[in-house]
Amino acid sequence: MRNKQARIPLYILTSLLFGLKTYIVYRFMFNIELDNSMQEFILFINPFVSAFLIFAISVWFSKPSRQMKYLRYTAFIMSFVVFANLVFYRQFTDFITIPQLFMGSNMADLGSSILTLIKPYDILLFADAALIWYLSKKHENAISVNYLKRGKVFALAMSLLLLAGNFFLAEMERPQLFTRAFDREYLVKNIGIFNYHVYDLVVHSKAESQRVFADGNELPEIEQYIDENVKLSDEKSELFGAAKGKNVIFVNAESVQNFVIGNEVNGEEITPFLNSLAEDEDTYYFDNFYEQTGQGKTSDSEFLVENSLYPLSRGAVFFTHGGNEYHAMPEILKEEGYFSSVLHANNKSFWNRDGMYQSLMIDHFYSEDAYEINEENSVGWGLKDKPFFEQSIKYLESMEQPFYSKLITLTNHFPFQLDEEDKSIEPYDSNSNTLNNYFPAVRYADEALEEFFAHLKESGVYENSIIVIMGDHIGISANHNKAMSMYLDKEEITPVDQVELQKVPLFIHIPGHGKGEVNSTLGGQIDLKPTILSLLGIENESDLYFGNDLFANERKGYIALRNGDFVSDDYISTAGLCYDIETGELLDSDEETDENTAQTANSACNAIQDKVDLELGYSDDLIYGDLFRFINFDNK
Repeated sequence: MRNKQARIPLYILTSLLFGLKTYIVYRFMFNIELDNSMQEFILFINPFVSAFLIFAISVWFSKPSRQMKYLRYTAFIMSFVVFANLVFYRQFTDFITIPQLFMGSNMADLGSSILTLIKPYDILLFADAALIWYLSKKHENAISVNYLKRGKVFALAMSLLLLAGNFFLAEMERPQLFTRAFDREYLVKNIGIFNYHVYDLVVHSKAESQRVFADGNELPEIEQYIDENVKLSDEKSELFGAAKGKNVIFVNAESVQNFVIGNEVNGEEITPFLNSLAEDEDTYYFDNFYEQTGQGKTSDSEFLVENSLYPLSRGAVFFTHGGNEYHAMPEILKEEGYFSSVLHANNKSFWNRDGMYQSLMIDHFYSEDAYEINEENSVGWGLKDKPFFEQSIKYLESMEQPFYSKLITLTNHFPFQLDEEDKSIEPYDSNSNTLNNYFPAVRYADEALEEFFAHLKESGVYENSIIVIMGDHIGISANHNKAMSMYLDKEEITPVDQVELQKVPLFIHIPGHGKGEVNSTLGGQIDLKPTILSLLGIENESDLYFGNDLFANERKGYIALRNGDFVSDDYISTAGLCYDIETGELLDSDEETDENTAQTANSACNAIQDKVDLELGYSDDLIYGDLFRFINFDNK
């Protein structure tokens, strides 16, 4: 180094400031679980490692002005990456992926939802970048350094050495971190948000190449697994054909979670209509039913229901693979004479629905253009549920029967805005406005569903239909655990609680059936396709799918969640740890747990985890490789 005035090169100062800021965000703004001191240490060092690796590149610029320019702009860009992930995390408790960057057309529809996620103090995330900008602009001559070759090599060597050390510690703490990377939080916790984004880019590029090189030779292995592990019995359920020839009216109930069913807030029932529906003799209410969505949320729930395939771990299938060939439920029902439609009073391009619905062979999409929407009958994301259902009736009445129609609601959507005249119950009182406002919004959705049933009965469509109501995904993320623990009267939300909060209600109402019940069968959204087809008396043995008929006697006995966690009849596995589903206790071989019992349980958990990983991987292969294009179902 020739310039003796600069005691600490600016790239090192920038790395230190940026690393410290990022660690503070990790530790106090992201809800990252730390189980031991090693995880704490790795979380502390990884932002400094990433910062040094990126900012040390500046030493390779020979001109001081270019050094300064690189540091200025890179500091702001990296600060924006942290800010964008923080805002995204506040809503989804997750981190941005490359595919989501291609979903920018959704941003225009988010509106006030994004504004509620931005906090005034977020401006401080750019304080260090502003300082670096000032120093590099005003004191360039004093702080710039002309680096000799050995100084450049030293910076590069140190960068790589620190990175290797970080990765070594991460692999020690979390073996197979990169080969079983379903959980993005584990990646960020162990290698940092910037290395995670690089890893995500590599994975995305690899996934995009899968379709190019796929030739159908991957199918026999997948078909064999499904035949041996999913299609467990040729025996039909007792309800096979119970709704043969009937219309199917499917309601995607936005953000309705199961914990509200049968519960109260401020002494008032939250969902009086759904509570009564659960006790109706014509209704099967599934109270042990899980959402399995990924980053695609509502669109992922649709994908699960129509295909009985898992959504992708990154991005939304509707966006990334909307042009694939599928063998979805609308296509199968079309062969049985059914007309299919979706009714959703939103922009038809949101989640690329207009494109994806063509791939799913849906006959017609009634989007916002089909509805009368004005300031009086809309709030938040658009048309309120009550006028939505009321205006939808005329379309259902005009459809040629039998039909399969899916209605997607909007009002009970984050940030759960509701006009005062639509609030039938008072908000909850906690430190979370999101949870507080959730209850009146759910109550409104419940009232809208009650009115919808009344409209169906008046229209004459009701008697010849089955009505399915399913919560599409959770509405309250882990960011509101303190308020949620207060509402549920718990000291804290445990990892087991967090998984169980992913339960959403499922109602299958068959008018005149008379044999309904509360059904505690373990199930998930991936089970809807085989269940509905079975109720309609449609055999579908040649298809490729990963769900089971919910009414079948023989089932897999576990539900895979998109992040690699699972729930079985006996265990819950989350973040690589196995818990007893009855007691919620961690199964290990410590002094409080019988060693043989723990070993047996962990062996059983590992066996299920292997199947879960296989299923998620095979489902990904079918999507990334667009493998359905190689199958002729007409000849199967």
